[in-house]
Amino acid sequence: MPHKTHCLWAPENDPVYRQYHDEEWGVPEYDDRTLFEKLILDGFQAGLSWRTILYKRDNFRAAFDGFDPEKIARYTPKKVEALLGDAGIIRSRTKIAATIGNARAFLEIMEKDRRGFSGFLWQFVGGAPIVNEFEHYKSAPTKSPESEAMAKALKARGFKFCGPVIVYAFMEAVGMINDHETGCPRWRAVQKLAKTT
Repeated sequence: MPHKTHCLWAPENDPVYRQYHDEEWGVPEYDDRTLFEKLILDGFQAGLSWRTILYKRDNFRAAFDGFDPEKIARYTPKKVEALLGDAGIIRSRTKIAATIGNARAFLEIMEKDRRGFSGFLWQFVGGAPIVNEFEHYKSAPTKSPESEAMAKALKARGFKFCGPVIVYAFMEAVGMINDHETGCPRWRAVQKLAKTT
């Protein structure tokens, strides 16, 4: 059997997807705004493939002011209509409205929780990545007790499009859960990037 060099879900003939796998997916992320962006994008993915979102990510960033929560929280009905007319993003009124509400919820957490958004989220994994040991990506679950707890807490604070399945995918993406296949060199590499306390 030939040595596998990367997770099977990241084909070499898709350079954008492969680069995402090799450079971003599973890397522990601690920046508040970046975590907000990734959570919003995972919400937009609901019912779609991540590949669809990934290929539109630059369009999303441009349309949503670089995912600046303070700007998004002030979006007007006119801005919403402009977004609904933007073919470069997913034109879902409910997801756009959720993004605005999520920005406001994010700002409230930043104001009231001394840990910030990052600390609020990382508490659900005890501050350190959960390292799973799956030989094949299809062995990974679609949700976990941790994603269920995070989803419940986010919803309690006003977030939408953050069910336990969406949140689990988010946790994988931002390195709270390491679900790289054990035969993938990134499985070990991302472990070295986690903060130590």
